[in-house]
Amino acid sequence: MRAIIIANGRLHNNIHFFSGIKEDDLLIAADGGAHHFRDLELMPDVVIGDMDSISPLLKDELQTSGVKIVLYPTDKDQTDLELALRFALKHGTNEIILFGILGGRLDLSLANILLLAREEWKTVSITVMDGPEEAFLLRSNDTISIKGRPGDILSLIPLSEFVEGVTTEGLRWKLENANLLQGNTRSVSNEFLSNSVQVKIRNGKMLLVHRRFSPMDVME
Repeated sequence: MRAIIIANGRLHNNIHFFSGIKEDDLLIAADGGAHHFRDLELMPDVVIGDMDSISPLLKDELQTSGVKIVLYPTDKDQTDLELALRFALKHGTNEIILFGILGGRLDLSLANILLLAREEWKTVSITVMDGPEEAFLLRSNDTISIKGRPGDILSLIPLSEFVEGVTTEGLRWKLENANLLQGNTRSVSNEFLSNSVQVKIRNGKMLLVHRRFSPMDVME
C-alpha cells in the first residue's frame, strides 16, 4: 500500500501526481498539511499532530466528514511528520510519498530530511516531491532507476559518514564503484545524458536529488 503524506511546508503544483492518486492510497495530513489537502480538493484519511497549524474550522469540517483525527499534546518528543511516518508504517505501507516537508524554516527542512535516514523506515521506499525536484533515499545494496530527460540534474548526497560502492549509469560524469565521503561535493550537480539514470550503492545511506530541466514537466 502507498501512503501520501502532506506536511505544512511549501507545496508546489504537482498536478501530474495529484491527479493520479489511487483509491487505495492512504492519505495523511501532518497537522497543517490538511490545508493543502483542502486546496487540492482532496479529503485526507487521517490528520495527525498537535493541531497547532490547522484552523479549528477546518478541523471541525474534517471531523464532520468522517476524517480520523489523531491528536497529540503540544509538548511531545516528535514532529508531526515523524508521527505521520510512524502512522503510515504501522498501517502496512511499503511506499511513502512526501510533500510539503521543505520550505519555510531551515531547521525543520533539515530535520525532516535527516529524519528519513532513520533505520525504522528501512523497509519502506521513501520519495520526497517538491515541484521540479524529487528526492530518493538509498540504503545499503539499493539500486534505483530514475526517469528524466537529458539535461536534468542529479545530485548524490551522502547521509552516512561514508557511502561505498557507488555506481551510476546514464550520467555525464560516471561513477564506478566509487566511495563518497559525507560533506564532499564531488557528486553534486551531475547531468542526465538520457531519459533514465541508474544508481546503486553497496553500503551506506545516500540522498539522490533529481531536478528536472524544465519546471513545466511538473505540470504535465
